[in-house]
Amino acid sequence: MKQAKITNPELIDLITLLKRESREKQAGIWLDIAEYLSKSRSQRVSVNLSKISRHTKRADTVVVPGKILGSGSLNHAVTVASFDASEKAKAKLVAAKAKYISISELLKKNPKGSNVKIIR
Repeated sequence: MKQAKITNPELIDLITLLKRESREKQAGIWLDIAEYLSKSRSQRVSVNLSKISRHTKRADTVVVPGKILGSGSLNHAVTVASFDASEKAKAKLVAAKAKYISISELLKKNPKGSNVKIIR
């Protein structure tokens, strides 16, 4: 069977950065996220807003190692980081006063990855 190869240069750079920061800061969370992002597109995580709403509380920080989809609703403010999000999901995050950032932005703000949940 043919091995899937990632061709998106942004994704390759992000995976490399996550692995390096995981080694340097000894924060295993970034290595876990890099492994999820290294999977083929069909195996990568897609999470609906309803799942984020169910598994978080107000002011939580969450990482989705894949794409956020707009199905469902979010009824509290959280900080959500992901590789990608649909336009509908971004609009609903803004409406819920939640903050959407990229994974690399979260990595800069919280290099140790403390108090960050992975939702997959």
